[in-house]
Amino acid sequence: MNWMVNVLLLRVRIVVILGLGFLAAACGVQADKVIDASSPPHHTADGFRNLHVEHSNKSFFDFIAMRYFSNTVWADHEARADEIPIQNIDLSMVQNPPENVQISWLGHSTFLIQKDGLNILTDPIFGGRASPVSFAGPKRYVPHVVDYKDLPKIDYVIISHNHYDHLDNVAVRHLGDQPVYLVPLGLKTWFIYQGISPDRIVERDWWDRSQFEDVTIQAMPSQHWSARGLFDRHETLWASWLIDYGDYSIWFAGDTGYNEIQFKEIGAATGGVDLGLIPIGGYAPRSFMKTYHVNPEEAILIHQDIKAKKSIGMHWGTFPMTAEGPIDPYVELLKQRELYQLNEIEFITMRVGETLTTGSVMVSEK
Repeated sequence: MNWMVNVLLLRVRIVVILGLGFLAAACGVQADKVIDASSPPHHTADGFRNLHVEHSNKSFFDFIAMRYFSNTVWADHEARADEIPIQNIDLSMVQNPPENVQISWLGHSTFLIQKDGLNILTDPIFGGRASPVSFAGPKRYVPHVVDYKDLPKIDYVIISHNHYDHLDNVAVRHLGDQPVYLVPLGLKTWFIYQGISPDRIVERDWWDRSQFEDVTIQAMPSQHWSARGLFDRHETLWASWLIDYGDYSIWFAGDTGYNEIQFKEIGAATGGVDLGLIPIGGYAPRSFMKTYHVNPEEAILIHQDIKAKKSIGMHWGTFPMTAEGPIDPYVELLKQRELYQLNEIEFITMRVGETLTTGSVMVSEK
């Protein structure tokens, strides 16, 4: 009888997940397809592609098979949530930042970057789930560390791609027309659908540069993919981003797999960066995740390829997206850091909710 109950529960899960996917596809806004023979090589007639790896043929049903029928053991993230170091944002720091760089980690891939009076958010997720709906999907297993209305005025928002753990309509509707949004090609239509004025959205291809009064922000390559539903794969672009203040530079990876070419190109183009924000989580099982998600070792390779002076690990400890446990990316990073002979301040992690300045940003450790 137990096996019948399990099969029934599995069917219910599949129906729910399929329903979410179809709902996302139905409610999402399709991007205009790129058809231009003179376009760069990562453009196709149907959208975009990676240059140094073939798109995976794995489907939604392959994911279901891997998730529920393989031997992969998935960690219980909610039960292990207390493994993640967390603190509430120090509002006195973020509301009165110094002139030099100050950075706060709000969880996953969301950073508040402050310098010279400018406030920049990366991939802000203000909702409780990385999902098209509020009642199902990956649920944040650590609490929000700030009431988002208490954040300072946001000048720029940088979006790496349109997956639900990186692009959140709750955050976008909360921020409204206050910031300028820098987004990869194809995403402007989605923002307009959310009520954002077209003149507040700057859509960029890889290597396109936007020069503002106090900062230059440039879209750069990454190895990933895009979709908000089941039928819009690769229709919008994905990107990493360079934030260049002139006297200090930050590279935000977004979400990416590793190859031996693109990140060396970024390192050569920039001459190196002062700070890299690089994912270290979302990597297990490798048989399924490797193409589009780096593990801590590959994160260190990216750190070296982009010639970062320092790096901070992100994309972990917030949502139950993959099989590894909540604290596993941090533990593995420590092992790989020792193997690659990086010192303890060269590639670090932060507490969720922690705020650090350039004077201390490289010495924080759990």
